[in-house]
Amino acid sequence: MKSIGNSKVPGKEKILPSIISEHAAIKQVDETAEGQRVDNFLIKLLKGVPRRHIYQLLRSGQVRVNSRRIDASYRLQSGDKVRIPPVIRPVKPVSTHETFRTDRFDILYQDDELLVINKPAGVAVHGGSGISHGVIEQLRRQHPDWKFLELVHRLDRETSGILLLARKRQALLDLHRQIREGAVEKHYLTLVRGKWKNQVQNVRLPLNKYLTAEGERRVAVATDRGDQDRAQPAHTLFTLQKNREEFSLLDAELKTGRTHQIRVHLAHLGYPIVGDDKYGDFTLNKRLQKDDGSGLVLKRMFLHASTFTCTHPVTGSPLRLEAPLPDELRVILRNLDLDTCLP
Repeated sequence: MKSIGNSKVPGKEKILPSIISEHAAIKQVDETAEGQRVDNFLIKLLKGVPRRHIYQLLRSGQVRVNSRRIDASYRLQSGDKVRIPPVIRPVKPVSTHETFRTDRFDILYQDDELLVINKPAGVAVHGGSGISHGVIEQLRRQHPDWKFLELVHRLDRETSGILLLARKRQALLDLHRQIREGAVEKHYLTLVRGKWKNQVQNVRLPLNKYLTAEGERRVAVATDRGDQDRAQPAHTLFTLQKNREEFSLLDAELKTGRTHQIRVHLAHLGYPIVGDDKYGDFTLNKRLQKDDGSGLVLKRMFLHASTFTCTHPVTGSPLRLEAPLPDELRVILRNLDLDTCLP
């Protein structure tokens, strides 16, 4: 298994708010943006410009394609000429002491259309919410010659395992279609507190997003009619691998891909994921973080994206991807005598 990235490079110098251009510019669309909506194209191109201002530019006709007015839903074609008006981009100052983090990512699969890595726990897939550099930013920095690189899907920061990235826009669009149509299979391995009873269990519980008093994002099962009316349907298929009195190892197959879906479904059923710092058993988590000589030490969430099956977006051939369980999770299973079901 190959890996990429292993060093730190200096961060950017302090940047003050600046005008992108004093005059309108013409941007010719190439194959990397073909099929993309013009509003998304502008949002990516004009980083830091508020979205409301970008949509105002579109509505007022200041953005034109091939000298014609277009609306936000217009999909770009290769060769289109996009007029970009002068825009002021507010850029927050960046500390001159900041360093750009680069992690070593194990490559599970790579070709001209796809890059698949085994994401380690503790690394966000993209920057934001106080995180400067996620997987996507690091990989773009490591491969400046790649014209296109986008996340196909997301994993929570504390979840390890298979993460797909598209190196061509058409590959991204086709994989999104497969996900939308339910043509992919995504399996996770997770360790939960409690003795799971059913060998196979379908869980269909709608989910709602909300913000805590501290402004943190959370998800909950919609339990009353008012909540259910605005909730998103969510379906997870759980298969028991092996259990003990206090812990159970499960395979979770995502039938839908809602935020925190596996974590919230399990917590609602009374089987929280071991190490989950949002929906888990905090007393158990605290106990497992200390080395008491039992061999049960876990300082992360036990959730791992283990397999992903799809159709290759270009060749059409079946593609099955597998990510081995990290050593720190395998050790936990060994000490609980739950590793005998693993390859």
